[in-house]
Amino acid sequence: MAATSTALLADDHKKHPAKGDPSFTTIFDGKDLSKIETKGNWNIQKDGSLHLTPRAGEKGWTRYESYIWLKEDYADFTFDFEYKHGKGGNSGLYFRCADKVDPTKSGFEVQILDCYGKKKLGQHDLGGVIRTAGPTKNMAKPAGEWNRMTVTMKGNQLTVVLNGEVVQDIDLAEKKPKDKTLVASGKICIQDHGQPFTVRNLRVKKL
Repeated sequence: MAATSTALLADDHKKHPAKGDPSFTTIFDGKDLSKIETKGNWNIQKDGSLHLTPRAGEKGWTRYESYIWLKEDYADFTFDFEYKHGKGGNSGLYFRCADKVDPTKSGFEVQILDCYGKKKLGQHDLGGVIRTAGPTKNMAKPAGEWNRMTVTMKGNQLTVVLNGEVVQDIDLAEKKPKDKTLVASGKICIQDHGQPFTVRNLRVKKL
C-alpha cells in the first residue's frame, strides 16, 4: 500500500493540481498581501493579479528585497502559480534558498523567459534550472498570455510542470553544480528582474 501511495503521489506531481484543492495554502488571492514580503513595487490589480512596475532607476535582478518572498521556510512542497510578461520578459521562481541575502547564491532558480517558438533550449530558457538542466520541451506561450507553472520538491527530486506538460523531472542533488549546496529546507521567492511582470493565484502545499 505504501509503495502504491508513493507512486500516486509521484504521478500527482506530473500535472497541475486542481484549482480548488483545499490542501493548498493560498499565498495571494487577489486581495491579501499578508503572506508575502517585498520592497518591490508590486501592486494589486482590479482583476486580482499582482503586477510589478519597476520604479525609476530599478533594473536588473540584484535587488533581492524586491522579490516576492513567502514568509515561511519550505522543505518538501508544491508551489503553483500563474504569470504573464511582455516581449522579452524575464523572471524566475527560486526555492530552497538558505536565506534572503542572495537567492542566486544559496537557492535554485526555475527560469521564466520569453522564448516562445525557440527550438534549441538550454538552462536559461523557460523551465530550465539555472546552471543545472535545460527544459525537456518548450512550453512557452506568446508574450502577453498567461502561463501556469507548478514546482514540486520531494526530497531531492524536482518536478516542474509548465502549461500542462512536465519540463523537468530530475534528481537535483545529482544534477546541481558541485559548488552549490542543496539545503533541506529554505525560502521560496519570485524574482523582480526590473521589468513589468504579473502573477496571480499563488498557492503552496507542504508535502
